[in-house]
Amino acid sequence: CPCGSGAEYGACCGRLHSRATGAVTAEELMRSRYSAFAVGDEGYLLHSWHPTTRPDHVRFVDGQRWTGLEILGSSGGPFDQEGVVEFVASYERGGEARELREVSRFVRHEKRWVYLDAIAASV
Repeated sequence: CPCGSGAEYGACCGRLHSRATGAVTAEELMRSRYSAFAVGDEGYLLHSWHPTTRPDHVRFVDGQRWTGLEILGSSGGPFDQEGVVEFVASYERGGEARELREVSRFVRHEKRWVYLDAIAASV
């Protein structure tokens, strides 16, 4: 799976992308959203975004390839209503290795985890 869990895509983020199940934790949703960027699944990204902050569409960058995800810290378990995930997402563009560092907020909306916004980000 692109999220780096070590599991096969179908048994990991693929089951969330197909909507067979929902994320149990904020970190699991973050991992599935990273994988959705890696595989170009705009539908899932929009579905997993809070309606008050969700854009009309997701802009994928031509020639950008996601290469790794490192979770630096997370909160937001099965019984929580809010969570925060700090991560570093690595990617390549134009033959150059780059990374995105972000602290993301997640909340429960209609009984499921959704991405709310970034409270800190740097490229």
